Amino acid sequence: MKRLVLAIVVVLIVSCKSKDKQKESVRKVAENKEQTMQKEDIYQFKVEDLYGDSFDFASLKGKKIMIVNTASECGLTPQYENLQELYDTYKNDNFIIVGFPANNFGGQEPGSDDEIAAFCKKNYGVTFPMMSKISVKGDDMHPVYRFLTQKDKNGLKDSEVQWNFQKYLIDKEGHLVEVIDPKTLPIDEKIVDWIEE
Repeated sequence: MKRLVLAIVVVLIVSCKSKDKQKESVRKVAENKEQTMQKEDIYQFKVEDLYGDSFDFASLKGKKIMIVNTASECGLTPQYENLQELYDTYKNDNFIIVGFPANNFGGQEPGSDDEIAAFCKKNYGVTFPMMSKISVKGDDMHPVYRFLTQKDKNGLKDSEVQWNFQKYLIDKEGHLVEVIDPKTLPIDEKIVDWIEE
C-alpha cells in the first residue's frame, strides 16, 4: 500500500514538472517570436548630409520626424515651400523634417550635393536638414529607405516610393506610423493634426 501511494506521488511530481517544462518552453517560444517581430527604429541610422557632415538619427529621439525624398526639377518641387513653412511652424515643438534628394524618378535630381544645397537655399530658403543624394528604390536603395519600405524592418507595412516627395512619418519612439502620398501637401490637415496630437 505504501509503495502504491509512493508511486502515485512520484507520478504526480513528474507530471507537474513536465507541465512546468512545457509552460516554460511555450513561454520561451512566445518571447523569441516577439523579439523577432519587434520593430526596428530609425535611430540605428547615421547618414551624411549635403555638406559632408555626419547626421545621426539617434540625436532626434523624442521628436516626430517627417522623412521626404526630394528633387529639384519635379512638378512637385514647389512642395519645398510648404515643407519649409511646416518646419518653421513646428520646429520648436519636437518636430523635424529630414530631406533625402534622390534621382530615381525621371532624372529629376541630376545635381551634385553642392548644387542641390544651393538650389534649396536660393529658391526656397530651406533650413531643415537635407542629406546627401541617395537612391530610394531598386538594388542600390539606401538602408534608411529599406527600413521605411519593408514591413519586416519597420513593423508597420511594406510600401514602395511612388515618386518624389513621398512622406514617411516617424513617431517620438522612432517607429514608422504613416506613409503619405507624394501629391499630398506637407501642410495637409492630416499631417498637421498628427504633429499637433
